[in-house]
Amino acid sequence: MPETTPAPAPGAPDARPAPALELRDITAGYDRRTPVVRGVSLTVADGEAVGLLGPSGCGKSTLARVAALLHRPWSGTVRLSGRPARGFRHRAPRELRTSVGVVFQQPRLAADPRLTLADLIAEPLRATGRRAEVPERLPELAASVGLGGDLLTRRPHEVSDGQLQRACLARALVLRPELLICDEMTAMLDASTAAALVAAVEEYRRARGAALLAVGHDRVLLGRWCDRVVDFPAG
Repeated sequence: MPETTPAPAPGAPDARPAPALELRDITAGYDRRTPVVRGVSLTVADGEAVGLLGPSGCGKSTLARVAALLHRPWSGTVRLSGRPARGFRHRAPRELRTSVGVVFQQPRLAADPRLTLADLIAEPLRATGRRAEVPERLPELAASVGLGGDLLTRRPHEVSDGQLQRACLARALVLRPELLICDEMTAMLDASTAAALVAAVEEYRRARGAALLAVGHDRVLLGRWCDRVVDFPAG
């Protein structure tokens, strides 16, 4: 996969911040006989929005999970803001895990059905010992994604897919990540809800300078949303 990061002028110090995400020669999958990702490299610069485009089943979601430290690759390296990933899932250092926020395609598979939307959003704060921040952060985030009224007191089965995805986005943002990964975030939503969530992501990025990896199969959407779009390599 070609990279487009410009080199500094000869003799000049490189004052650029480290890329938000560097994936180098990633090979990954679920059966070693048939990897779904083979030798893929990808860089997302600090503050950059990159779209990763590919058809269903090509391996782009697996690559996104590797980038989020949720799936260990068989080979290759992952760096977040210049810091090498030395573990994945619960073995990843907390400061790396919490530097990435992830929104998945299917909110009902990503949400604990026992939790109210308020508890769903606040869950990462409580899990990282930051419970004291909940009263301030919860209403702020709920408003930013368009959740109001009594929706926060409801459980996943009592709300629509769009409302639940709004809560999942708020949960992804609650720890103020440096990198946001949206894996087909809008694929199951109507056009107005999709536009609202994209706007919420962009408002967060403007406020925090966060980078974005948006995974999808809609070239028009990714082209409008992102600074550049990369085609997932075939084969």
